[in-house]
Amino acid sequence: MRSIITKYTTIMLGLLLLVTGVYLVKTNGDPQGIMRALPYVCIGVGCGLFGHGMGDVISERAIRNAPDLKKKLDIEKHDERNIAIANKAKGKAFDMMTFVFGALMVSFALMGVDMIAVILLVFSYLLVHGFALYYRFKFDNEM
Repeated sequence: MRSIITKYTTIMLGLLLLVTGVYLVKTNGDPQGIMRALPYVCIGVGCGLFGHGMGDVISERAIRNAPDLKKKLDIEKHDERNIAIANKAKGKAFDMMTFVFGALMVSFALMGVDMIAVILLVFSYLLVHGFALYYRFKFDNEM
């Protein structure tokens, strides 16, 4: 029951943000400051929440009357081989992200992009790598 309420709440929140964003775009004639970006952020987050919630509801309804299909999907979702493949793909993507964001930071610095943007990018880069080190040490100690 709680899952259904959460899904419909996600849908309604997404629609509310979407409508709010569209309203702000239509009514703001000459936006200044944060109001230049806020409507579009609301539209983007609203579309994402709405799509996620609707996807969950539609997939749940599609397998509601097919218990054998639901069981098969659950087995595939929790299969160790599939989990290992997903984790390996995440690892490869993280390795690629390291070099791509490193090159992006250097190119932004050389292009003379605003220092705040470069510092935010460097901070987020270091934060991600800090979490990677933390979990590396944590999993090394557990295993």
